[in-house]
Amino acid sequence: MNFTFPDPRNSLTTESYTHIIFQTLELKNKGNFMENSKKNIGRMDQFMRLTKMTQLQKHSPHHFTSPSRSLHLSATTVFDYSDEFPFQRNHALHSSMILMNRRKLMPIFPSSLMKLWNKWEIRVLVLLSLFLQILLIFLGSRRKYTSRKWVGVIIWVAYLSADWIATVSIGILMNQEEDCEEKSPQTNFVIMAFWAPFLLVHLGGPDTITAYSLEDNELWLRHFLGLLTQFGGAFYVFLKSWNGEALNFLAIPIFFIGLIKYGERTWVLRSASTSHFRDAMLPRPDPGPNYAKIMDGYSLKKAEGYIVSLYRGIETSQLVNHSPPASINSIVPDGAILQAAYYFFNNFKRLFADLILSFQDRQDSQSFFQSTSWEQVFMVIETELGFMYDVLYTKSAVVYSRFGCLLRCISLSFTTSVLIAFSSIDRSRYSTIDVIITYWLLAGGIVIEIYAIAVLLSSDWTELWLIPYLLPEKSRWSDSMAQHNLISICLKDKPARCSGIQEILGIYEALQAYQCKISKVSPDLKRSIFEILREKSKGSSDIEACKRICSQRGDNVLERMNCMQKLGWSVKVEFDRSVLLWHIATDLCYYTDLNKNPNSVESSNCKSSKVLSDYMMYLLVMCPFMLPNGIGKIRYQDSCAEAVEFFQERNYITSRSEACSALLQVSTEILPLEVKGDRSKSVIFDACRLAKCLQSLETEEQWQCEQKWELMSNVWVEMLSHGAGQCQWNHHAKQLAQGGELLTHVWLLMAHFGITEHFQISQGHARVRLVVT
Repeated sequence: MNFTFPDPRNSLTTESYTHIIFQTLELKNKGNFMENSKKNIGRMDQFMRLTKMTQLQKHSPHHFTSPSRSLHLSATTVFDYSDEFPFQRNHALHSSMILMNRRKLMPIFPSSLMKLWNKWEIRVLVLLSLFLQILLIFLGSRRKYTSRKWVGVIIWVAYLSADWIATVSIGILMNQEEDCEEKSPQTNFVIMAFWAPFLLVHLGGPDTITAYSLEDNELWLRHFLGLLTQFGGAFYVFLKSWNGEALNFLAIPIFFIGLIKYGERTWVLRSASTSHFRDAMLPRPDPGPNYAKIMDGYSLKKAEGYIVSLYRGIETSQLVNHSPPASINSIVPDGAILQAAYYFFNNFKRLFADLILSFQDRQDSQSFFQSTSWEQVFMVIETELGFMYDVLYTKSAVVYSRFGCLLRCISLSFTTSVLIAFSSIDRSRYSTIDVIITYWLLAGGIVIEIYAIAVLLSSDWTELWLIPYLLPEKSRWSDSMAQHNLISICLKDKPARCSGIQEILGIYEALQAYQCKISKVSPDLKRSIFEILREKSKGSSDIEACKRICSQRGDNVLERMNCMQKLGWSVKVEFDRSVLLWHIATDLCYYTDLNKNPNSVESSNCKSSKVLSDYMMYLLVMCPFMLPNGIGKIRYQDSCAEAVEFFQERNYITSRSEACSALLQVSTEILPLEVKGDRSKSVIFDACRLAKCLQSLETEEQWQCEQKWELMSNVWVEMLSHGAGQCQWNHHAKQLAQGGELLTHVWLLMAHFGITEHFQISQGHARVRLVVT
């Protein structure tokens, strides 16, 4: 290998660059490597000393005028490493070059662009922070009653970006003075430092959203640390800019508002965290009747020779009437609904902390819901869950109180006063752009406060203790349910482009969710669910009966309609397998009846069966955490794979009707398990067996088509109630932030009917009196 060094006495070479070329030549002998290396190291040292002396000669030529004092080397000094490495000729290394020239390194961005960004950086970030706050306060509450994915994505991006941008802006302001000292720290930096308390206000967040998910509530301690650090940073900026100007004094009220907002957010997150939420609802310690005192009296009277007996009774509740209050003012729309919902919310919110309810709660709830129409019952459920959403994801715990109203008035009055004062001071010293931005911050703060007060006054909470005159009807949940159809997905299933990249990025399931259709929850479906659950509640007399009812998932309906022998095998398997079987069978029966008589599928039971079938499939595929544990995703994937293979072999199939007809034409005389084995978890042709059994009810049992769909509708409602009862409370709470789920409404309705294991079936303390004779 030859190392070639340029002549250091060449002024152009010495001043411009130091150039080293590593060129690999023929490598033969390994033994001379160390010896040649030592020689070359010495030559390199000689080269570096010559370079240094040449540079000194350039600056002081009189020191090196004598030729005898000059060191002479050839124009280039060559180091031969041709025989140092035992590699073969055809594996020689490629030549490489290391070029070091600091003055020739090109910046990524032009200096003019960097200067422009340094000038506008803090201004852009402050305005962006204000924009995100406005976006959050207007869209934050929409996810309560909409299930549209794009709304959730926008809120998620804004929620995560808002805190980061405000924090970065405070950090930039802490170092901003160094950039402003060349001009005047009394001009730009003073007004920019005035923006620091506004960033604290933005970190406090709007009233309509404090947590994007339940997990955010558990991070309240991190937000408390952020409160301390960010307030310290903003206060540091404030102190650095202090020079006694009027603008410095105007920052003090904004600091107070920022401390209120940020403190509110931290407190609300703490209150909604799992441990504190549960602790806040624990009852006061109850020692029960004074056993020691009773026994002392018993022993004393017995010692005195009296005959003492115990009279055992049941302690009556101190509250004479547990029924929810009725409406006392007809001006308030749905006043009775609001009062009933708030009454039951205060008792049944313990379900969201996995706590047990008392027997009084059960009695009150059953008496109210069994005597109320299904329309009013579902309105009460909607309002209750709306209250629950507000507690878990907004500042309602603070805002909807006298103290919260006082803080809102203080914030609005302080911001307005600062805006008026800022308009009256001398602003000529400051940049026009900075003055405009300051006006935007003040005006934006006032708009946010006014909108927050408007939301407060129009909320369900305010209607409970204020009497507004005309309040528009508002949505309390999405009133919809997603639909996912296996056969439809399999017919459209094609090799997706970049599917591997989608899975790696973790967006494959998110893209699948966008393909799900949305269907409104019909009044007929609500009435059917209400009537079935009300009938079931009549048998929930004790805890064992409640457990038995909660475990029913179609078997009770089949027994009642004498179909257990024919169809019982489909509900005695795992729950996810049963859902898949009945989902595919419902589709097969639906399109079979549609082809025979289109009017037969217009009945309410048929429509309810179809939408519940697709909804339960959506829960199984997209929300499996809301259903009992199982291998539903594996069964779904295997069933889809078998269906796709079946449809691809029959190219003429283009519609769901043709697909269902083709599936039913396959003979199922021999069980699929005996033919295929159990390696594949597909249930396609087991579902065909079930569909044929259901169709045979008309041909063999002489059932009417409507009777068959009534059976299927009742089975689906029972499966829905079983899934609702098995879902954990935190999963129900999580879905409240996604527009709500019908499953959650059914779960709470079951609890109100007493169909739950979270009741303590007890009559209270045993009250004993001493009877002395």
